[in-house]
Parts: sequence; C-alpha cells; structure tokens
Amino acid sequence: MSIFITGTDTGCGKTYISALLIHAIAMQGLRVAGMKPVATGAGKLQDELTHEDDQILLKASNVALEQKLRNPYLFIPACSPHIAAIEANEPIRLEKILDAYKLCKAATDYLVVEGVGGWRAPLSSSDSVADLATILGLPVILVVGVKLGCINHAVLTADAIKASGLSFLGWVANVLDPLMYDPGGNISYLESKIDAPLLMRFNYSGGVKGDTEAMNNFVKQILKVAE
Repeated sequence: MSIFITGTDTGCGKTYISALLIHAIAMQGLRVAGMKPVATGAGKLQDELTHEDDQILLKASNVALEQKLRNPYLFIPACSPHIAAIEANEPIRLEKILDAYKLCKAATDYLVVEGVGGWRAPLSSSDSVADLATILGLPVILVVGVKLGCINHAVLTADAIKASGLSFLGWVANVLDPLMYDPGGNISYLESKIDAPLLMRFNYSGGVKGDTEAMNNFVKQILKVAE
C-alpha cells in the first residue's frame, strides 16, 4: 500500500506529517519507508549530497531504502524543481521516478511518497507534481499549512486533486502560526468547502515524536480510509 502526500505550498509541513505517518505505521508492526522523489535545496554531508527532508523520512522509516531510489532527483539550488533541473542539465523524468517507486514499494508494506512544493509545482515544462502523483496512481492526502491566506490555497488545491481523478483520502490541518487569529474558524470553514474528510489537526513542532495516542489515531484513520 502506498500514499502520496502533497501540500498547499512549500513549508506547509508535508515532511513533518509524512514522518509522523511513517513513524505511526511502523508502530503498527508494518515495514514502512518514505520516498522523496524530487528535492531541491540539498547540502553536502561527508562529501555526499543530502537533503534534510529525505533524512527526516529515513529516520522515521524502519526500512532503509537506497538513497538513489528513495530520492532519485536531488538538486543544490533552493528553487523550483524545473529550474534546478535545467541548471543541472538533468531533466526530471517521471518514468525514472516510477521505476524507483516500484523498487521501493516492493521492499515495503507501506510507502509514503512526499511531493515537492505544492500540487502544481512544475517538474519540467510539461510535468508537475500532479502528473507525478497520476503516473504513480496513488491516493492523495493534502497537508494544509494553516496560516493567513491558507483558505484560498487549500480550496483551489483540493479542487485540483478532485479533478485529477485520483483518490482524495482527506486532508490534514497543520497549524503553522501559533499567533494566528482564530485558526479553528479557518479549519471549520475548510471542512465545509473541501470534499474530503479532515483526518487530523496538528500543531507544527518541528519534530516527529509528538503524542503517541494522537499518532496512533492518525494512522488508524489513514489505514481505514485507504482500505
């Protein structure tokens, strides 16, 4: 079983939620790992390119997939993937990601695939994150970064996911700004406008340990709707 995690934009908490989900699934006794097919903003660790998001997912996983499989496209500039790919002269090919995905999937009971940026973030002049999710054929969870302006991003993204024809399992409200005025009111409004269930509400903490009971409830929700 696999799932695709997308978000309203960069920095909405996709990696945080993906890691929570991976950790909680591992607690159920399943072989689980994370895959970050495309990442920009890489750095060097012991003379090898690495990315913080990939390392967070790897730490949460209980299956250690090869880096070239779990993260086939890795670029140094912190910019849109299509720009980084052009500068590196390394076009992002969906077929290459699909081949890597199949090998990762074969090694796990559950694979969490995290997108890059938002749903329509470009990977090339012709392909976007939406096209990646489509070629993988995975059910989708949307992470909404709850902050001022999130309603527009969330509703438009949810509508686009529904229009793609993929299974839209639900969405997660990830409250980014502790000082935001009435986050609950924003979440309630989104519940009335997004045609998919609110799976869980989180307050971003920057870690993946969190509350064990909340994580267990979260994964039970995901496994239930993904049946």
